[in-house]
Amino acid sequence: MQIILIKDVDNLGGKDELVTVKNGYARNFLFPTKQAVEASTSNLKQLEERLKAKAKKEAAMLAEITKVILVLTSSPIKLTAKTGTSNKIFGTITSFQVTRAIREQKGYEIDRRRISLPEEIKELGSYKATIDFGNGQNTEVDIEVGAEA
Repeated sequence: MQIILIKDVDNLGGKDELVTVKNGYARNFLFPTKQAVEASTSNLKQLEERLKAKAKKEAAMLAEITKVILVLTSSPIKLTAKTGTSNKIFGTITSFQVTRAIREQKGYEIDRRRISLPEEIKELGSYKATIDFGNGQNTEVDIEVGAEA
C-alpha cells in the first residue's frame, strides 16, 4: 500500500515522502497515530502543492543567503582590541565580538554559534572565520584585528 507520510517516521522516511508499506502497518499504526495518509489522487495533489511551495521557499532563502554572502565577503570585518607592546591582545577575539562587528559594519544579524574561528585570535593581523548558514551553505569571511587607539 502506498502512503504519504505526514511526520518523520523512524526506519521508514521523512515528512512529505511517498512510501510503500504493508496494509496492516498502515491501517493499524500509521493512520490511527496520524503519521500518514493514504496516497489517493487528492492527497497526491496536495503533496505536490506542498512540495512546490517548499521548493519555492527554499529558492527564496537560497537567494537571500547568496546576497548576504556577497555583502559579507565584499570587504573585511575590522575589529579592534587592546594590545601590549608586542602586538599581543589582552584576552582573545571571540565569535561574540565578530557577531557584533558584523551587525555594526554589515547590518546583518548572525548567530554567534554559526561562526567558527580557526584558532584563538591573540595577536594583531588578518584571519579567516567560517560562517555556516545551514543546508551546506557556508562562506569564509576576512577579519582584520587592529590595535585600539
